[in-house]
Amino acid sequence: MDIPSRTSVCIIGGGPSGLLLSQLLHKRGIDNIVLEKHSRDHVLSRIRAGVLEHGFTELMREAGVSERMDAEGEIHDGFFIAHDGRMDRVDLKRFSGQSVMVYGQTEVTRDLYDARDAMGGIVIHEAADVQPHDIATGSPWVTWRKGDEIQRIDCDFIVGADGFHGVSRKSIPKDVLREYEKVYPFGWLGVLSRTKPVNEELIYANHERGFALCSLRSQVLSRYYIQVPLTDSVEDWSDEAFWEELRKRLPEDVAARLETGPSIEKSVAPLRSFVAEPMRYGNLFLAGDSAHIVPPTGARGLNTAASDIQYLYHGLVDHYLKGDSTGLEDYSAKALARVWKTQRFSWWLTSLLHRFPDTTDYDRNLQRTELEYLFSSDAAQTVVAENYVGLPY
Repeated sequence: MDIPSRTSVCIIGGGPSGLLLSQLLHKRGIDNIVLEKHSRDHVLSRIRAGVLEHGFTELMREAGVSERMDAEGEIHDGFFIAHDGRMDRVDLKRFSGQSVMVYGQTEVTRDLYDARDAMGGIVIHEAADVQPHDIATGSPWVTWRKGDEIQRIDCDFIVGADGFHGVSRKSIPKDVLREYEKVYPFGWLGVLSRTKPVNEELIYANHERGFALCSLRSQVLSRYYIQVPLTDSVEDWSDEAFWEELRKRLPEDVAARLETGPSIEKSVAPLRSFVAEPMRYGNLFLAGDSAHIVPPTGARGLNTAASDIQYLYHGLVDHYLKGDSTGLEDYSAKALARVWKTQRFSWWLTSLLHRFPDTTDYDRNLQRTELEYLFSSDAAQTVVAENYVGLPY
């Protein structure tokens, strides 16, 4: 692969956010390069989100990578909340006029890789020790190590889409960066299995034993979660113990039709909320998990990253094709305004559905009352539906 000495946009991070931005820019004639520290196989092995907002699917279509998503993804017009021995449904289509798409993040990433390959996009894997330089100037540059060789590329802009532990956010001076964090006192134990989903739409369960979620990737691939203490590890949970505990947290009729099988992936994910401000410093822009994280409740993580990409993409297009830098100048404020709204929704849904270690009878009665109110009010369900399908960009 011939690597140029200069490009317009250097994207650090080859996950779905970085690849989507790369694809969108390339289609508009804006040259770019993607640096990813892991191998392609490693990136594709990550099991992550599976519910895509309306806005995300529209971005995939604009990027020209929606063919398989539209053919294989499942449109969901609602979801269920199981609580107090019954199941209530939030009708997304009725209350928001839109739906969500169930299509795994791994498949999104695979489609984006295929599109980058087809267009001859430059994606450098196993790029070690990536480091942005001179980000506060008009001439930033990035170095990385490939084997024993240090390589460099000059650029106009750097986009940090390299996740929470990446180098991009850490490159912003500490006296400039502000970080906000909330760590929840529990995690999610997730199991992926080649089994038929227990329900056609997602079921979020509020139960005295703890939260549970019945999700899916396809009609033959199911994804289930249960709330567990942060001290628990995968080794603490056999497949049999997981299925037994999941059944206890579901309504009896749902538990009775639950199809079980060997796990093909099992992991424990701690829950946290995190926001870094600003999302721009000089000519470095943060996007996705490098700037913000939400609990997986409500599936806002990847979708919020997509809204960052939407703003960045249009800002860069306006800059290069129209000579208008307003979108780039406003990027941080505009992105953060939406980020905090998704933080609010994820915090609210997490608080509504989980059992906290210090939950009192008063807290439980408030949860119960909130759920009763939600399903007695069209206005309340409209608020939930609008947030779940995705707030407008």
